[in-house]
Amino acid sequence: MRGEKNGWALTLLILAGIVLGGLIGTLCAQVEFLSWLNYGQTFGLENPIILDLGILVITFGCTVHITVAGIIGILLAILIYRTL
Repeated sequence: MRGEKNGWALTLLILAGIVLGGLIGTLCAQVEFLSWLNYGQTFGLENPIILDLGILVITFGCTVHITVAGIIGILLAILIYRTL
């Protein structure tokens, strides 16, 4: 039905917005008047955590880099979702 909203669709649109925004930010980093799109902050685990259980070794690590272009991509994805 047209009125129903799907949470998976929103999740996929937001992920696509993050990826495309990150790509656009990276591409615009070399352009002087668009370099502000690549401005952002990185946070997470710099060094991964290693859990050695003898026969099994598990490595945990996660780093997130949020840029202005990524935030714009997320906002556009939410706007697209709301219009569907």
